[in-house]
Amino acid sequence: MNGPELIDVLPAHRFDEAALASYLRGRLPEMGDELVIRQFQGGQSNPTFLLETAGRRYVLRKKPPGRILPSAHMVEREYRVISALDEQGAVPVPAAHVLCEDEGIIGTPFYVMDFVDGRVLPHPALREAEQGERRAIHFAAIDTLAALHRVDVQAIGLADYGKPQGYMARQVKRWSGQYEASRTGDMPAMDKLMAWLQDQSPARDETAIAHGDYRLGNLMLAGDGPQVTAILDWELSTLGHPLSDLAYYCLPYHLHCEHEGMRGLVGLDLAALGVPSEGELLDRYCQQSGRDGIDDWHVFLAFSLFRLAAIVQGVYARALQGNASNADALDVGKRAGILAEAGWAIAQRGNGVLSP
Repeated sequence: MNGPELIDVLPAHRFDEAALASYLRGRLPEMGDELVIRQFQGGQSNPTFLLETAGRRYVLRKKPPGRILPSAHMVEREYRVISALDEQGAVPVPAAHVLCEDEGIIGTPFYVMDFVDGRVLPHPALREAEQGERRAIHFAAIDTLAALHRVDVQAIGLADYGKPQGYMARQVKRWSGQYEASRTGDMPAMDKLMAWLQDQSPARDETAIAHGDYRLGNLMLAGDGPQVTAILDWELSTLGHPLSDLAYYCLPYHLHCEHEGMRGLVGLDLAALGVPSEGELLDRYCQQSGRDGIDDWHVFLAFSLFRLAAIVQGVYARALQGNASNADALDVGKRAGILAEAGWAIAQRGNGVLSP
């Protein structure tokens, strides 16, 4: 089983485990006398932990310690969206049990949800999966994304989960500010990309639940098939343009495989691997969502690379302060420039419309 890697709790993320156990005993019905806590390695933002007690496993996500950027690491929003989606049942999410907004328990707000067993296969080449199921895994991911975007936000009480209009403009403004707040040096491609994106807007403004970090690394797959059993890590979710999620999922098709840690597909023989092309995934999404084409694809791709570069720069800045969630955050943070350059290159290609 290719589940997330578990490590001892990092020194920067240690908290009062006895206080947590005492708090949960009155709130988790399956809470036992003993509580074993380990940390998931991977993920660059909200520290995530496995809780084991009385033969059951749960997952705790909390805000990171120390100074954090404004409006970031909102575990309260994660709890709200997965709770609503779990009750609605159209897309797979872990069942959420406890939200604690009292910083006095373990130092930051946190929530606890079910642990979902299965496989996490983060690289889109899917070499750890059988060749014959790689295509089906990608299609299952796209089908699940389309199902998420079909959810009626009014019906599940999330009509106020974000503003219904102007998602791209708000996101460009937000992540420009986040980047400036975590800037550690000059990045000319990022400056050009930020300026260019301020003058762009989608031809058609649409609103759906946007996951914000939709990729294979945030999907739990069944142990014996390609099915998606849980969508994880909802930190960046909001109401937004659905094509932003699709573009983010497709970023590996625009990043070279030789860039360490970037999980790119450029330079690989996709047909030999049994991995669908970007065009095939876009066709699949159009079929599942009832679209007749995709406008301004280059804008969504450039935006996704810009936002990811800003996020990675934030990881790097937090690593310099010593409170990033991943042990290799310093190395990861140095990749922001590569992402910005890829985004700026796409931005200069011009307008395009993709039709299935």
